[in-house]
Amino acid sequence: MQANEITEQIIGAAIEVHRVLGPGLLESAYEECLCHELRLRGMSFERQRHLPVEYKGMTLDCSYRIDLLVGNTIVVEIKAVSDIEPIHEAQLLTYLRLGGWKTGLLINFNVPVLKNGIRRRVL
Repeated sequence: MQANEITEQIIGAAIEVHRVLGPGLLESAYEECLCHELRLRGMSFERQRHLPVEYKGMTLDCSYRIDLLVGNTIVVEIKAVSDIEPIHEAQLLTYLRLGGWKTGLLINFNVPVLKNGIRRRVL
């Protein structure tokens, strides 16, 4: 599956979760439900994937974790905040750079209409 097809599936799954639950819950609830929805769709993913930091030939275990890595291609960061801030987008771009991935989704479930809470970034 191509990156665009995978992101389309993720967004569809996220929209379904938001349609059922609506805004106002904790990030962990949306993550759990999105994982369930991805399973129902037959999508492969890793949850809370460890991300080491490489610095001048040294690997640092800083306990960074990616919310979801779908299809070993797309990084998904889940938020439940009033507004997506520049730091959230910087976090996603940094995860992409550190992990060597090209495409990421930042999904904020705390919005009335989910399409307004989705940011797709390509490194």
